[in-house]
Amino acid sequence: MLLMMAEVLELAKVAKSFPEGSAWHSTWQTLAFHQSHVEWTGCSVHDMIQPSFSFLVGVALPFSLASRLRRGESLRLATLHAAWRAFVLIALGIFLRSIGRKMTNYTFEDTLTQIGLGYFPLFLIGLARPRVRWIALGVILVGYWAGFALYPAPGADFDYQSVGVPPDWSHLATGFAAHWNKNSNPAWAFDRWFLNLFPRESPFTHNRGGYATLSFIPTLATMLLGLIAGGWLKGEGAPTPGSKLGRLVLAGVVGVALGLALDHLGLCPIVKRIWTPSWVLFSGGICFATLAVLYALIDLTGYAGWTYPLRVIGRNSIAAYCLAHLIDDFILKSFKTHLGKGIFHHWGDAYEPLVAGAAVLAVYWLILFWMDRRRIYLKV
Repeated sequence: MLLMMAEVLELAKVAKSFPEGSAWHSTWQTLAFHQSHVEWTGCSVHDMIQPSFSFLVGVALPFSLASRLRRGESLRLATLHAAWRAFVLIALGIFLRSIGRKMTNYTFEDTLTQIGLGYFPLFLIGLARPRVRWIALGVILVGYWAGFALYPAPGADFDYQSVGVPPDWSHLATGFAAHWNKNSNPAWAFDRWFLNLFPRESPFTHNRGGYATLSFIPTLATMLLGLIAGGWLKGEGAPTPGSKLGRLVLAGVVGVALGLALDHLGLCPIVKRIWTPSWVLFSGGICFATLAVLYALIDLTGYAGWTYPLRVIGRNSIAAYCLAHLIDDFILKSFKTHLGKGIFHHWGDAYEPLVAGAAVLAVYWLILFWMDRRRIYLKV
């Protein structure tokens, strides 16, 4: 959530002020790269925000369900709540994507919408035995891979320009990997049919970023990885702290290695935008490894004081998500209205976006801090 809110720092704008050959050019270019999504294959730090959020939804589920049942809530009521939570997440995602538009923008690739589409199946799988989680994970990964692999790859005469892709785009793959090319795959074909069932400003032909509704299926696989991790942390098959840490580390190494191997062999490229199975494994491995580090630092050593600023954000993740999508312009305009239009210009043209963004980010955190102190949390 902090990385997502920190988009207001606009590091890419700062990087443009340091041309090649100037001091700090490579440093700012690196920072800018990791605050943006890669064009297609590969991964940046920013690309890890959505899988981390999805993964943690799975991690939290065993604890959330146990808490509800411990309070005496019936399984029937918990199931109804899970269905309601899924609906609200989908609706909230559509609402946020519709801001500033003339009519409702029915799109389902938003982070909240993707989690909402997969949340109820995740809940039902979470009620089953642990081995069912592994079976469901395997079925999703293999089945989704097969769906792309069996769908006809775009031919040499495919009109990429008609779907927003330059024909000489450097990320267009050839051979077997072409089955996962941008806006020429089965997920894109599904959206050409599905999204046009809804009222739209204009007929849907493609998503500029290549994102797709059906990505919620492999996103469910990411949440299942989190569910498996959450089960381990609760002691399922890993009763000791050492065994929990060992499993998290091993899962991290295996996940990253498998994802990279599939990508390197050309069997399935690592593409976050369409959430390929190799991306599930690669990003899931990073999530496991990150969780292992934090588990060792916080749970095993008790060194948790430094996490307070992050916990203020994490305890109100839905509020943080909405703040970042709703009031950034309002905060920035308020600063300039009350403190002068040149308030952020004192640090020079190069750093003005960074300083302005830092001020907005500070306001975000103070709002969440105020809510946390008063125990006001947006929950669904």
